[in-house]
Amino acid sequence: MRLADFDYNLPPELIAQEPAASRDGSRLMIVRTGKVSQENEASFIEHRRFPEILDYLQKGDVLVSNNTKVIPARLFGRKNKEGALIEVVLLRRLDLKCWEALVRPGKRVKQDTVLYFGDGELTARPLEVTPAGGRILEFRYEGVFEELLDKLGQVPLPPYIHNKEVDPRRYQTVYAQYPGSAAAPTAGLHFTPQLLEKVKEHGVEWVEVLLHVGLGTFRPVKTEDITQHRMHEEYYEISDEAASRINLALREKRRVIAVGTTATRTLESSSVKGRVLPGKGCTDIFIYPGYEFKVISGMLTNFHLPKSTLLMLVSALATRERILKAYEEAVREKYRFFSFGDAMLLI
Repeated sequence: MRLADFDYNLPPELIAQEPAASRDGSRLMIVRTGKVSQENEASFIEHRRFPEILDYLQKGDVLVSNNTKVIPARLFGRKNKEGALIEVVLLRRLDLKCWEALVRPGKRVKQDTVLYFGDGELTARPLEVTPAGGRILEFRYEGVFEELLDKLGQVPLPPYIHNKEVDPRRYQTVYAQYPGSAAAPTAGLHFTPQLLEKVKEHGVEWVEVLLHVGLGTFRPVKTEDITQHRMHEEYYEISDEAASRINLALREKRRVIAVGTTATRTLESSSVKGRVLPGKGCTDIFIYPGYEFKVISGMLTNFHLPKSTLLMLVSALATRERILKAYEEAVREKYRFFSFGDAMLLI
């Protein structure tokens, strides 16, 4: 399967530069994943508003979301105190002092380099280069690292968002709980506390799992044969209670619908013989067309970048041809794309 198979034309003006006025103010495209007769081929798409998602959820459905919290993971410092400006994006904590990180420009950061942040209350030195081209950084500081990060760091908005005045709270779900992500699980950004209550009153179960979003979000596919691409590992957790509720739904043939690609990858990574296993671990699962889903039967997601692993994952659930038709329709109808854009429900 070729990388070019997942390309599409996107006018730049459709890339959302700021969130909708209200979290649930976005549009919602419904995409049917089941069989559609040839004469009704066009009927697999519907256009709605996000609060109308309730019309497509059934009593007994389980919505599974990712309760990770984005940290102010972008740091700007100086090489050897007064040298060149260096940008660091923290990706994954390895222990109390060491992080895996992206460093730009990485070529300037050698092993004898010391990076200074702020007035020097936080410093870091590189220990090694990662296989993906990042760095393992060892930080030195006094006090509480998280407090220094709050003081010195910035929320790392995606590079295609040029409006840097966006309220960083809007790049956080209302149910975000556990700090550790370099990027938001954006499908969940559309929910308000009020809409979540309506979902539960509708008889839909809300279950939370955890996956800290890391390098996989930033890393493009560079191999023309997509099967040769390797995903970066990301940390996940599934509690005993979450696994129990999901497994009960699977036994009772109720729908499990993932809120986003990160929840999808968490569930599919932890599935063994038709059951979700509780526990902690790292996943590098890469889902693309031909994959047989073991847990989810539907997904809520945003519109993704051309040639991205996220577009490939969505295509695995609804076929590449159908997803590309849906994206063509979204462009015609001027949907808003990417992190602050509109949503798609695949059922």
